[in-house]
Amino acid sequence: RWLVLFGQRVQPSEFAKLATILALARYLAAPATDPRANSTLLVTGLLVAAPFVLIAVEPDLGTALSLLPVAGVLLIVAGVPWRKLGVMALAGLLLLPAGWFLLGDYQRNRLLVFIEPGRDPLGAGWNSIQSGIAVGSGGFWGKGYLQGTQNVLGFLPRTVAPTDFIFSVIAEEKGFVGSVALLALYAIVAAGGIRAAHRAPDSYGRLLAAGLTALLYFHVFTNIAMTIGLLPVTGLPLPLVSYGGSFLAAALLALGWIQSVYIRRVEL
Repeated sequence: RWLVLFGQRVQPSEFAKLATILALARYLAAPATDPRANSTLLVTGLLVAAPFVLIAVEPDLGTALSLLPVAGVLLIVAGVPWRKLGVMALAGLLLLPAGWFLLGDYQRNRLLVFIEPGRDPLGAGWNSIQSGIAVGSGGFWGKGYLQGTQNVLGFLPRTVAPTDFIFSVIAEEKGFVGSVALLALYAIVAAGGIRAAHRAPDSYGRLLAAGLTALLYFHVFTNIAMTIGLLPVTGLPLPLVSYGGSFLAAALLALGWIQSVYIRRVEL
């Protein structure tokens, strides 16, 4: 998962996601690419499959899975017929049960704990249970800065509180009001990404802005849904909030590219 470059630990999968979006946007925007052709779906699948497999075997399945909805958004923006996308989605759902046998033991345990949180309350289910307590105990206004007992007293482990479960800390300390304010800020950034894609000067810019925006908000949705118990626990951080160098650098790079598309916009 990690490489040491010039004394710094770097997570290459974060930058591999950006590289995949660049490659997909370039391919789908090419004049020779016909969005209605089956070959377009095949080539897109191959471009996604290579980084997906490499990241999944690290193992980092959560990061690998983030490539799939991004590819779906790019195909929609490129103009691939909905019928073909529907067939692909149905095929994926039918193959989903087979994926159980490809998961590692700890991944299977996470899914089982998600279905039945009390299955292992002191082990695999601990973080999820404590996160739910933190979010619920924040109430409407929250307990106040550094007054959240789940975080300060270590019930929500210090190894995950600043990273994957940072939303739980915010919800406990700032309550419902602070959580909604954070979501509103993400909505503003999302609207900016969609606006950049809508007003892009060419197909490549439109696909690039759309893909990067989709990636960032897949992280937002998955991370928050995980902390409130709507999805299994994954290692996806919260953009611009979670502690971590590689993901923060990748998120800032993505936002910079979106801004680059926007400054070259077409005036409507």
